[in-house]
Amino acid sequence: MRGMEESLIEEPALPPAQGEEEHLSLALANSAIAMPGGHTVDRLGTPAQTNRWLTERGLAPVDAGMLEMCASQLRSMREQIRSLFAARAAGLPALPAAVTAINDAMTRVPTAPLLQWDEKTGPYRAAPHPTTQIVDHALAALAADAADLLTSLDAERLTACGSPPCNRYLLRQGRRQWCSTRCGDRARAARAYARRTQPGQTA
Repeated sequence: MRGMEESLIEEPALPPAQGEEEHLSLALANSAIAMPGGHTVDRLGTPAQTNRWLTERGLAPVDAGMLEMCASQLRSMREQIRSLFAARAAGLPALPAAVTAINDAMTRVPTAPLLQWDEKTGPYRAAPHPTTQIVDHALAALAADAADLLTSLDAERLTACGSPPCNRYLLRQGRRQWCSTRCGDRARAARAYARRTQPGQTA
């Protein structure tokens, strides 16, 4: 399967793009990384990878027991968020389906721990923990973060990395248009090569 092949490609040692540490939705959008040569590294490529990604961000326990259905839901949310980020960065209208997906994720789960009651403990409040509900809560948190980012002042700095084939998003700082030093170096090298090879130009 192509997805499995892509997930087996060695994962690049890229630092988080600017803004990922403050916005989980930006980290989700950047969890499938386009590499030179047409390869993609998908950090949500398998249920185990999805579980690890969520655990690293405090959105699921280590032993959540993710299923492919769960991983698929996260990948679908990623595409909706990427669609919204692309629209915002380009100043274009958002796809209604993407807006609906974000709102559905935010309203699907309770915003507070539910009342529980059993003979041993009596009444208490706790969040439910079946895997599907863990995923629903993670999706709600990611959707809420995307909504917060898109409606904040930070949205003015949202941009796509300017070094093809990289597909990551970042929050621009100053004139910087790249998600990492590696992408910046690649973009500068490409510009220098283009200048050297233009007709009438000397090295």
